[in-house]
Amino acid sequence: MKSHMNKQFEEKPIRINRYLYLNNICSRRAADRLIEAGAVLVNGKKAQIGQKITSADKVELLPKAKDILGEYKYFIFNKPRGVVSHNPQRNEVSAVEYAKLPKNFFPVGRLDKASSGLMLLTNDGRIVNKILNPEFAHERVYTVVVNKPLKDRHLKMMQSGVNIEGYITKPAKTKKLSEREFMISLTEGKKHQIRRMCAALGYTVYNLKRIQMLNLKLDIKEGDKRELTKQEKQELFKLIN
Repeated sequence: MKSHMNKQFEEKPIRINRYLYLNNICSRRAADRLIEAGAVLVNGKKAQIGQKITSADKVELLPKAKDILGEYKYFIFNKPRGVVSHNPQRNEVSAVEYAKLPKNFFPVGRLDKASSGLMLLTNDGRIVNKILNPEFAHERVYTVVVNKPLKDRHLKMMQSGVNIEGYITKPAKTKKLSEREFMISLTEGKKHQIRRMCAALGYTVYNLKRIQMLNLKLDIKEGDKRELTKQEKQELFKLIN
């Protein structure tokens, strides 16, 4: 099992774990596990944690690397309100626990405890930054119910950017669904962003639900999970790579 040099390999030496990450082999943390297990060779010798390499070096993965990494899996999960994204405190349940997935799974992107809807649960650390980094401008779509009738000018303000405690949000897409409900599409994910945007315009959010992330759409009942189809995985990786 051999890895191939990334076409955009940096001219300066880089750490071996970053090299494996850039080549979509695994996350940097998983790369360190492979190195510790002696499953990575550099120029025929076992790699060392923190070792730096250049484009002149030959990197190989031994067959046992596949067993160490295991199989990457991806699930859509419809998170109910009251379930936390991660790091549950006393009497709380995390998304991974609720979905009955192994402990090495985690959510890609958070939803606060009071929100519901689509979460991507996976054991693949390679894709986290590629999905969540705002510089890539990947869309996430939500439906929002507020406490009073919506004003069109406020929806337009969300489209151009709202000042939340000194930060101007990036342009968003909005669509009015009913007197008190609207849809919003964001390409960034500041903490409690939609709730803070609404608060800045004088609204209280009663219900917040994520219905789409990139090509993934919410199509299962609340509390259920399902594995991504082959087509969904192919399209997702095409969007993020």
